[in-house]
Amino acid sequence: MLGASPRLVNADLCGSMVPVLSRQDNELLTRTGPGTAMGDYFRRFWLPVLLSSELPEPDGAPLRLTIMGEELIAFRDTDGRVGLLDPVCPHRGANLFYGRNEDGGLRCAYHGWKFDVEGRCVDMPTMPPESRFRDKVRAGAYPTREWGDFVWAYLGPRETELPALPAIEFALVPPSHRFVSKKLQQCNWAQACEGALDTAHFSFLHMPVWSAEDAVDAAVSKSSVDVERTRWMRDDPRPEFTVVPHDVGFVAGGARKANGTDLYWRIAQFLLPTHALTPNAFPGETIHGQTWLPIDDRSCWVFCYSWNPDRPLTDDERRAFRAGRSVHAEVDERWVPRRNRDNDYLIDRMDQKRKTFTGVQGVSEQDAMIQDSQGFIADRSREHLGPTDLAIIEFRKLVLKGARELQQGVVPAAARNAAGYRVRGGSIVADAGLGFAETMTRRFGDPLGRVR
Repeated sequence: MLGASPRLVNADLCGSMVPVLSRQDNELLTRTGPGTAMGDYFRRFWLPVLLSSELPEPDGAPLRLTIMGEELIAFRDTDGRVGLLDPVCPHRGANLFYGRNEDGGLRCAYHGWKFDVEGRCVDMPTMPPESRFRDKVRAGAYPTREWGDFVWAYLGPRETELPALPAIEFALVPPSHRFVSKKLQQCNWAQACEGALDTAHFSFLHMPVWSAEDAVDAAVSKSSVDVERTRWMRDDPRPEFTVVPHDVGFVAGGARKANGTDLYWRIAQFLLPTHALTPNAFPGETIHGQTWLPIDDRSCWVFCYSWNPDRPLTDDERRAFRAGRSVHAEVDERWVPRRNRDNDYLIDRMDQKRKTFTGVQGVSEQDAMIQDSQGFIADRSREHLGPTDLAIIEFRKLVLKGARELQQGVVPAAARNAAGYRVRGGSIVADAGLGFAETMTRRFGDPLGRVR
């Protein structure tokens, strides 16, 4: 159940009624600022907030950042630990961003009060040496951990025992096996996340124009495998979806017709509250995932990760990711994609006519273009959903249920189940006679895609 009284539409689709969101439920889904139900829910999970590389050295310059409407600053102290503080100095309200990062803490430039990564006041030079007043003063601070080349933060209640970090596989492999990045997205977190779960769109948004002789070469590599899977997605725009819940989210498989009696399965994972693993990888190929961190209700950071469990990534692969391959975007020094909302994604209408479906370069940018086009905050009460939207419906039910239950005092169990996050997404070609659980077991060795 999506809300108290969900509206139902599209009764003619496969004989079923498809729920869409009321405006009230859309508000609940999209608002994550302090004191909101979804914001409180997000704050019960560890979330990536920075790339570790953004704080490259001890005692370096602090960074401003906004997380779910909260203005914060981050710094790396003398010992390499990362602090995430409320920028307002508890003394006179000066902004600690202008402070001096020195000798184990951030010293306010106004009167010299210094705070460590836990917000404790460790020096108060305006008070007599014998005074213990500093023991009573704290700056607001959130716990942080570095994990998989990201800085993660826990913004939940201070009295809560901290959960373990989610064991997403990219963070468990050696650094040589992974590549991480981030990019700005100029829309609400939820529609960007839904775009990743809507794997049916690949039949259009990322397609070459097949009427041109050289269209395939323009959009995919020359390998026969890439040509085949692109053809399967073009020829069958109506994948049949199966969604199976698990203890930290759900797995969603979309089956398209392949050769003969085979089906081409593309299997994605959604992991609470805001992670998704892509469905593209065949065995041995590099796996990709994304995490959406709300900046405010109209923009978000997308943390992107690619990893290969079996081998180190090559220099060529890393160069391709930096240039905007797969889930990664080509970005400027501020992590803003070079093709973005403000320049219409540098759409090339001649390319759109002759080569690609969108005329926009890059899978990541094509996704951003279409997701941003729904508005800064999509109005889901106007939608008409169909059978290929099954994963979207399940996503909304799951996160809305979690936010509502937390309001009733039910702490999300997924936040305390770090091991449950060790799953994979990917692809397989299998006989149509196999059920989803059998297909999953054949591809991953487990019916839910768990990593052994």
